[in-house]
Amino acid sequence: MPMPVAHHATRSVALSALLALCAGMAQAQDATVLQTENVRYDYAQVLRVTPVYQTLRATRVEQRCEPAKADSRIGRVVGAVKGALSRDEVEAQNGCRPVPVEREFRRPIAYDVDYVYKGARYRSRLAEDPGNRLRIRIGITPAVPGVRTR
Repeated sequence: MPMPVAHHATRSVALSALLALCAGMAQAQDATVLQTENVRYDYAQVLRVTPVYQTLRATRVEQRCEPAKADSRIGRVVGAVKGALSRDEVEAQNGCRPVPVEREFRRPIAYDVDYVYKGARYRSRLAEDPGNRLRIRIGITPAVPGVRTR
C-alpha cells in the first residue's frame, strides 16, 4: 500500500536532518581547537653584552708630498726633472703625488646579549644594547596531546 505524500515528505526531512547531524559530528571530530596564548612581560638581568661588528673598507686618493729639501742646486735639478716627467709641474716641483689610501672602519650592527631569567640563562642577538635589564615577553600555552598550535 503506497504511503501518503505528506508522510513521505516528513520522512525525507527527518532523514536529511539526520544526515546533516552526522556530517556535523564528523566535522567536529576533525576540528582543531586553538588555545589562546597567555602573555605577560617581565625583566631579565643582563649578564653580558658583546657588540657584533661589520668591517667596511674604503679607498680614497690623497696627495702625498715629499718633505721640502733645502734649497740646493741638486734639489732644483731633481724638481725640474720630476716636472718634466710629470703631468703637473707644480705638484712635481712640490714633490707631491696622488696615492691611494685604504681605510678600514668597524661599526656595531648588532649585540649578542647574555641574560638570566628565573635561574635560566639565555642568549639573543638584538639590534640595540639593552643596558642592565632586558624586557622579555613570556607566553604560556598548555601543551595538550593531539592538539596542534600555531
